[in-house]
Amino acid sequence: METCLTTCISSVADTLRSGDLAAVPTETVYGLAADGRNAAAVKKLYEVKGRPPQKPISLLVPGWEACKALSDDLTESARILADAFWPGPLTIVVKKSRAVPDIVTAGRNTVGLRCPDHPLTLKLLREFGGPLAAPSANLSGMPSPKSAHEVLKALGGRIPFILDGGTCSVGIESTIVDLTGPVPRILRRGGLAPEEIAHILGTEVIA
Repeated sequence: METCLTTCISSVADTLRSGDLAAVPTETVYGLAADGRNAAAVKKLYEVKGRPPQKPISLLVPGWEACKALSDDLTESARILADAFWPGPLTIVVKKSRAVPDIVTAGRNTVGLRCPDHPLTLKLLREFGGPLAAPSANLSGMPSPKSAHEVLKALGGRIPFILDGGTCSVGIESTIVDLTGPVPRILRRGGLAPEEIAHILGTEVIA
């Protein structure tokens, strides 16, 4: 396994295209990344992490435009939140399109999307050219890693690359908001307060 900096982003992208895994930095915690369009790669991610198959995985994207291929129903609320908080610690849950493999969403018809606020991973996403399935880069049930060193302790020998982006600036997972119902619902509290979401939307948010 190699721990690398900016110079090997192309190598990390090639590794992901081949169906293998890599750990990547975000502002929240490090993520264990796989090609979000490749069901076999996502299956490998579940196995390496020990993640229960009934738990869906969110996708990292480089921005709003990338969401259009991944959802058949991008609402105005989704666009407003993306404009306000992306890149940042907010995951929006929307209806998925057929481009998203069922294994990513654990068979659900919805998918979580997030644009991370980290320059290395944004550069990787643009070079890779597709969404990355990326739950936290730890073994399931263990603390989420906030540095490349913590990823190495958790997953050393299990993945070929760790993209070292320093210590995560936020250090807790993203806030997840479900936008598929009549009222936005917070599914997980994280790096963004529900009050901030409600203020931007100008509506009630179920927390």
